This record gives sequence, structure tokens and C-alpha cells, in this order.
Amino acid sequence: MQQVLWVGIGCKRGTSWQLIDWAIEQIFRDNQLFQSAIAGIATIDTKASEVGLVELCNLRNLPLKTFSAQILRSVCVPNPAIITDHKVGTPSVAEAAAILAATKTPLLTASPFTSAEALGVRFLVPKQIFQPQGQTGAVTLAVAQASNIISH
Repeated sequence: MQQVLWVGIGCKRGTSWQLIDWAIEQIFRDNQLFQSAIAGIATIDTKASEVGLVELCNLRNLPLKTFSAQILRSVCVPNPAIITDHKVGTPSVAEAAAILAATKTPLLTASPFTSAEALGVRFLVPKQIFQPQGQTGAVTLAVAQASNIISH
């Protein structure tokens, strides 16, 4: 199976890899997607050393792509959040990171408000937040599919 799906993740500091893994399983089951199609995980650069994310990527043997808040904020997403913008400097982490990771063209700078379609990406699953009662941490997930067509 082609690995074309990128999972964008935003999480609270200290979120366990088990909670992230469980959230991915829920999203993929609910949307009838195959986990074997996951190409990698994407997030904001300030989460590059987040233990739960790093452990999950190691266990699943997946790459972790990170993007700066400046690049993330240039992507037009369906569900921007003011609180996220205040906390990390971009209105979207999970959705924007999934879209950017699925892009075939490397983005050094994106024009303001670039859409998934303009980047040749299919945005499959809008962000969903998982914060189970009695567990530490929270995770937000979104999924985008890389286009099989590479434009020149």
C-alpha cells in the first residue's frame, strides 16, 4: 500500500504516545482509512522533542516533519483556533501541518493563505480533539493525503 497519508498532530506537553496512538486508531477507524497508508507525522517545530510524539514515531518507524509557526500560519485551514494562535503563534497546528507535510513541493515560504487544493493535497479529516477523562494530556489530529500527481 502506498504511504500517502500525513497525520498532523498538536498535543499538550507530556501527552503519552499511547494516547496519541489511540487517537490515530480512532480517527482511522471512524474514517475507514488504513494505518498502513501513513507516510508520517507532522507538527509544529516546538514539538520536535515532545517525548510522546518521538516515541510514537520510533515505535511506528515513521518520520516526524516539523514546521515553524510562520509557515503553518500561511496555510488556509477549515478550523482555525484563536486560542492556538495566542499560545503558539499560528491558528492551526494539526490541520496546517498535515497539509504541508502532504505537499510534494518544498515550502520555504508560502504565500499567505495557501489552500490545500493549491498545494495539490486532499484534506481528508478535519481536526479532532481527544482528551479522555482521567488521562493526562490531549491530542488534536488531522489527516491529509499527498497527491499522486507531481506537477512541474
